[in-house]
Amino acid sequence: MAEEKVEKPIEQETKSMDDLEEVAIIELADEIKVGDDALNKIKVQNLDFILDIPLKVTVELGRTAVLIKDLLLFGQGSIIELDKAAGDPLDVYVNGKLVAKGEVVVVNEKFGVRISEIISPVERIESLK
Repeated sequence: MAEEKVEKPIEQETKSMDDLEEVAIIELADEIKVGDDALNKIKVQNLDFILDIPLKVTVELGRTAVLIKDLLLFGQGSIIELDKAAGDPLDVYVNGKLVAKGEVVVVNEKFGVRISEIISPVERIESLK
């Protein structure tokens, strides 16, 4: 009987150590979650800071070069030949930098652009050279 009393406190002590470890792990997990939320809030606040900055978006149908004498001959109904073929994707620029390609769509009787390709960061860096 005396032996049983000795074993029970050891088992209880072991269980309480396991319980303490489990509680410590749960508390650590909670701290990490709280830290992540705080970090995410900081990131969102930093992002909110730039969300209202206006950007100039330009969609380019094509380009051409003309001489001044030809430009002076332009009038209503003149046709300017561009360097792109019909059906080629349009270039979408943000603040003068190529960021995407797309196609013309009509939405509520207005022209729009459906983005079909986002320019990769590597291609964007190459375009800066």
